[in-house]
Amino acid sequence: MKPAAFAYHRAHDVPDAIGLLGELAAAGEEPKLIAGGQSLVPMMNFRLARPTALVDLGPLRRDPALTGLRRAGAGLEIGALVTHRAVEVAKLGPDFDVLSRAMRWVGHLPIRSRGTVAGSIVHGDATAEWCLLALLLDAVIVADGSGGRREIPAAEMFHGFYTTAVEPDEVVTAVRFTRPSPRAALTEFARRHGDFAIVDVAVSLHEDGGRVVVGGVAPAPVRVPEAEAVLAAGDPGRDLFAACADAAAAAVDPPGDAAGSSAYRRRLTRTLVVQALHQAWEKGVTR
Repeated sequence: MKPAAFAYHRAHDVPDAIGLLGELAAAGEEPKLIAGGQSLVPMMNFRLARPTALVDLGPLRRDPALTGLRRAGAGLEIGALVTHRAVEVAKLGPDFDVLSRAMRWVGHLPIRSRGTVAGSIVHGDATAEWCLLALLLDAVIVADGSGGRREIPAAEMFHGFYTTAVEPDEVVTAVRFTRPSPRAALTEFARRHGDFAIVDVAVSLHEDGGRVVVGGVAPAPVRVPEAEAVLAAGDPGRDLFAACADAAAAAVDPPGDAAGSSAYRRRLTRTLVVQALHQAWEKGVTR
C-alpha cells in the first residue's frame, strides 16, 4: 500500500513547528507531526491515517533539549526526540532502569533506532510500552502550543483508541517521569517477537503496596486499582502476587478480536501480572 497524497514541510525549531501547524489548519489542511515515523508511516501506508500535510521534526534533532536525558530532581526528563534505542543503552540508575529494560519489547532494532519516546506516547496505542510506563511512573508530558506551555499528567493523557490530550497545534517537547521505582518491570505477550503486544503489563512494588498497569484490555492503557488494593494489603510473595493477578484479571473487561477472545486476554492478564510482579520483586531493595 501507498499513503494518500500529502504535502511535506520541515520545521526549523519548536515555534516554527507550532506556526506551521496553525497555518496549515487555518488553510483547511489536516497536518500531522512526524519524528521517527515508526507508528505514523505504517498507518499512512494502510490508509488508516490520511493527513494532508506532514510537518517533519527531523531538523530539531540539533536541539540538545529535545535529544537529551537528564535528571530532574528525583525524577528523569527525556527529550521528545530521544529514541527508544538511546533509552535502551542509557545508564539510568536503579530508580528508572525499568525504562531501559522495557525497550527490548519495542519492535526490532531498526524501529528502536528511529522511533521516539514522545512520538509513541502521543500516538496513544493502548499496548505501547511507553504509554504503560508513563502511567506506571507518573509521567508528565510537556507540550508547547499557540496557547503556551502545558504539563499534562499521564493520568489525563490517554483518552481512547489513538486519542490523547495533546491538541492539534501542540508539540510535545519532553516527558518527565516523576516516580522513581527501583522495583518495577514490564512484560508482554505477542505472537512473534517485535509484533504488537496482545496484552502487556507494567508493575512496580513499593513499601506501601504497588502499582499495576495493563494494556490491550481497553481502548487505552489502564491502572487496575483492584489489583493495587491487594498489593497494599499483604506481604510480597507468591501468594500475594497470585491474588493480585486474580484481582487484575477479574477487574478488566477486554474486547475480543482476531488476536484473541476476551477470556484469552483475561488469562494473559493474570499470567503477565504474576510474571511482572516476580520480576519486580527480584530487583534491589525497596526504598
